[in-house]
Amino acid sequence: MDIHEYQAKEILKDFGVAIPAGGLAYSPEQAVYRAKEIGGEKWVVKAQIHSGARGKAGGIKVCSNDHDIWEVADDLLGKRLVTHQTGPRGKVVHRLYIEAATGIEREIYLGFVLDRQSERVMVVASGEGGMEIEEIAVKRPQSILRQSVEPAVGMQDFQCREIAFGLGLPAAIISQAVTTIQGCYRAFRDLDATMAEINPLVVTKDGRLLALDAKMAFDDSALFRHASVSELRDKSQEDPREMAAADRGLSYVGLDGNIGCIINGAGLAMATMDMIKHAGGEPANFLDIGGGASPERTAKAFNLVLSDDKVQAILVNIFAGINRCDWVAEGVVQAVKKTELKIPLVVRLSGTNVEAGRKILKDSGLPIIMAETLADAADKAVASWKQAIGKA
Repeated sequence: MDIHEYQAKEILKDFGVAIPAGGLAYSPEQAVYRAKEIGGEKWVVKAQIHSGARGKAGGIKVCSNDHDIWEVADDLLGKRLVTHQTGPRGKVVHRLYIEAATGIEREIYLGFVLDRQSERVMVVASGEGGMEIEEIAVKRPQSILRQSVEPAVGMQDFQCREIAFGLGLPAAIISQAVTTIQGCYRAFRDLDATMAEINPLVVTKDGRLLALDAKMAFDDSALFRHASVSELRDKSQEDPREMAAADRGLSYVGLDGNIGCIINGAGLAMATMDMIKHAGGEPANFLDIGGGASPERTAKAFNLVLSDDKVQAILVNIFAGINRCDWVAEGVVQAVKKTELKIPLVVRLSGTNVEAGRKILKDSGLPIIMAETLADAADKAVASWKQAIGKA
């Protein structure tokens, strides 16, 4: 689960990380009021969406008076920002963060991620702040510092000092750097985060270390332990298909293809998507209906896949162990009858009660294309999709 910049900053602030003064606004009038509360002569108006590269997309503006703040806020609210991270759909701006402008002496990158290979938390830092870490890795790989954290003892102060000295920070702010790095680590560890990033972490002209931007992401499976974090979820920033699936207990990832997939088991789902691509098609989604695929659950999965306007054919691939093919078949028949399906449907069943499941499908009288193997199912799904759109 991702959260907004202002939310990540509030979390990090609670762990001792220094941030500039700021406030949230939902209207131009409120944006102006927030600037008056903050005080000063210049302010930064930031669009709050779940994406980086907002500045390049016009989502971050520096303002020096009330009129400019009002105009920028009015332009940004309700606007769909498109960045390389959002894809062509972009994300709509529903809230703004107004922040005091900061005199910047130097920018730094600081990030915390899970390193799967070493099974450690990895601290990544660079003196080339303001850029994305992928860009830094290409342009200035030698500037990247890495420090792994031993889970038995946690982040140690000497490691923080090594990072600070490696970044060439002045001796006067080394203690601030230790506090900042330790605060980020504790927030990452205590809240089951999967990523924490401050970019840029800046040295100000008056000798302070401030987090000017922050991103955090959290392990969905651990949210039950952190109600305060779970409440930060902003559904308006999520793929509506994925949000609807999560609310119904289904594992769904939206893709950009045209062949909808309803499958049980993550491994089988990945293999099915590979076979669809191998056959010349593009999957529209990853959807795992799980082990207890009752007729009602199968029908829900059908409705979810059909809610995607791009879907022009559906492939149901079930290998039943805990599942039962006859249950799945009943769910397929129910869903097709209720939705009056007008696109090709290919079903491949295998495993427990497979003969009973196939009989239910055949006796339904519905135009369902049956397949015996995974390869056969993928070929028939792609062929029927091409025929439906006139490419055959």
